[in-house]
Amino acid sequence: MSIHAPTLPKAFVWRRLHSFTGLWLVGFLIIHLVSNSQAALFFGDDGSGFISAANSIKGLPYLPAIEIGLLAVPFFIHIWWGIQYLLTGKFNSYRTDGTRPSLPEYPRNHAYTWQRITSWILLVLIVAHVIQMRFLEEPIMAQKGSEKDYMVRVNSDPGIYSLSERLGVTLYDAAQIEQQRKLLVTKPPTLEDNQAALIKAQEEVQQREWVAALEERPLRESQLIAVSKNFGTAELLMLRETFKIPIMIVLYTVLVISACFHAFNGLWTFCITWGITLSPSAQNGMRYIATLFMFLIGFLGLAAVWGTYWINLKT
Repeated sequence: MSIHAPTLPKAFVWRRLHSFTGLWLVGFLIIHLVSNSQAALFFGDDGSGFISAANSIKGLPYLPAIEIGLLAVPFFIHIWWGIQYLLTGKFNSYRTDGTRPSLPEYPRNHAYTWQRITSWILLVLIVAHVIQMRFLEEPIMAQKGSEKDYMVRVNSDPGIYSLSERLGVTLYDAAQIEQQRKLLVTKPPTLEDNQAALIKAQEEVQQREWVAALEERPLRESQLIAVSKNFGTAELLMLRETFKIPIMIVLYTVLVISACFHAFNGLWTFCITWGITLSPSAQNGMRYIATLFMFLIGFLGLAAVWGTYWINLKT
């Protein structure tokens, strides 16, 4: 008679995978908000720490593969199984008519409820955040000779001109973009069988593509295209632009608070799920640590939201 080793239930495996991807995303949240906070908290350096961090990330080899494998896939797994738990979870932190359990006197029941509420909030706001930052407003890259330029759309304000001068950024309004287009050679380049002609033809092609990048995002009155020599500076200007709009400040405040509560309450439950904190004293100690990090990282995230434009980079 053969003896088969017991197999783990699929639900057990997927719950552990959901928990592990949550821990991975906690690490990403910490790095993300610490990096963003450098745009607000280091007064007088014009966000140089943020620019350096953004350029370092942009310069990573195989960045698209890293983003897919280490961010998109864990996010997808965590969100997919999180939705399953959201649809089957039962809240018992509020009073009912007696037909369902009601235990509002226990703080952990309220934490469970808010873990689920913040899940829905994060599902909506993270999708909106990715669409905005990676598709609608991500800096456009255009090659000019051996250099790359990064272009973002900004709204004109008194401080953008002095800040751009300090950052080495060139600003173009609609009239200046039209002037750049008119400077292009109107006839197609003629290729001669010599190196100089080929180089000249390539330069003309790049110039056309560069002007096309300038024109890619339509401008309303008082809007400008900011052209930077590096990705990090363009990202900083995009962040500044986002955080000077009141409704965006409100939405990102909700996003940061929800993400920090969800992450560090989840960190506390992760330690129980994986058998790291089994005794009541260990769980209480971990709760204090998780709460401390929740407030610390939350402060850094909110500092970026409220301080990038209104405190550090307004002028």
